[in-house]
Amino acid sequence: MANVDPVCGMTVDPASAKAKVEHAGTTYYFCCTGCAQKFQASPEQYLRAKKPQLVTLGAPPSAGKSEPAVALEPETPITRSRTEYTCPMHPEMVRAEPGSCPICGMALEPRTIAAIEEENPELRDMTRRFWVAVALTLPLLAIAMADMLQGMPVQRVLGAGRFPWIELLLATPVVLWGGLPFFQRGWASIVNRSTNMFTLIAMGTGVAYVYSLIAVLVPGIFPSSFIDMSGRPAVYFEAAAAIVTLVLLGQVLELRARSRTGAAIRALLDLAPRTARMVRDSGEEDIPLDRVHVGDHLRVRPGEKIPVDGVVLEGRSSVDESMITGESVPLEKNPGDRIIGATVNASGSFIMRAERVGSETLLAQIVRMVSQAQRSRAPIQRLADKVARWFVPAVIAIAALTFIAWASFGPEDTRKS
Repeated sequence: MANVDPVCGMTVDPASAKAKVEHAGTTYYFCCTGCAQKFQASPEQYLRAKKPQLVTLGAPPSAGKSEPAVALEPETPITRSRTEYTCPMHPEMVRAEPGSCPICGMALEPRTIAAIEEENPELRDMTRRFWVAVALTLPLLAIAMADMLQGMPVQRVLGAGRFPWIELLLATPVVLWGGLPFFQRGWASIVNRSTNMFTLIAMGTGVAYVYSLIAVLVPGIFPSSFIDMSGRPAVYFEAAAAIVTLVLLGQVLELRARSRTGAAIRALLDLAPRTARMVRDSGEEDIPLDRVHVGDHLRVRPGEKIPVDGVVLEGRSSVDESMITGESVPLEKNPGDRIIGATVNASGSFIMRAERVGSETLLAQIVRMVSQAQRSRAPIQRLADKVARWFVPAVIAIAALTFIAWASFGPEDTRKS
């Protein structure tokens, strides 16, 4: 007559049992010496009766058995895991929240994908800044291009002297509020002596705005070489606002692309079941997948996904491994055969021993490789980074020399030309 191992719940034949223990006048048989030792250490713990809570298709709740023919996976929420963020240019920088790299100012990218999709606060913030910038930049560009209209009808209606003030009002929120993240990243790149595109964006838009602001408030301080045909220094509010708006658009598109890539990796994570059925001393219990440890005995019923990588201990079944191998025909699994987590148990019920859990499972390794490939940089990108180290300072130096040369050797007054 077969007996049940009180520790792991496996069916044990007394004639072939690996160990047996006498307790309170009763002999208990065990599948291995490890279960016998656990029982001897705390027998009352394993003899305490526990009623399994199963759901059998087509049966009332009170008719649940220890091994129903087909069972549904309970709707247990997935444990929420945090997403770590790292810099694409400096992988050693790891943060628990999105933001910018303290070394280069670049936006941090997710290093690990959470099981449940999390809202990206950076995408929400950049999207809000972008739409506000668009609403203000479009009329600003229209006003700046009004000089191109034949007969200058807009100037006649509003007056040419009001244009710089209107442009100032429209450009100020775009540059100072919409472009604030770029100024912060540009300053960080200067402080850390790691120039990048945000260095150019911050300096270019900042200088254009400050120059135009001074030209509007105190135009008399500029030399005659800076005076245009209107008798005032030219302003570049529309250029600064347009650059900020276009860079914001690029940031929004980039962040959305990252979200879509994260969704693809999250789809791989969804292949794993949410729970596992733990085989205990006097029954079975559904537990969250993150509570499964190496060596635990798990039961897999027909139609269920295999929770983790392991070995079949008892029972026979056929397993659909097409998600890993591409083979459409289910493979027969017997005691001693290895099984892969997230594959589907087609028929039969068996007990398995967990051998690889968490990040060690084959599915987790596939997800990790895909995530690493997403963050990897091509050799040409590394070359571009090296060139940028010299390109950015060179552009800044050329711009400064051009400003000085024009101020010193430019035409005396463009109105005379």
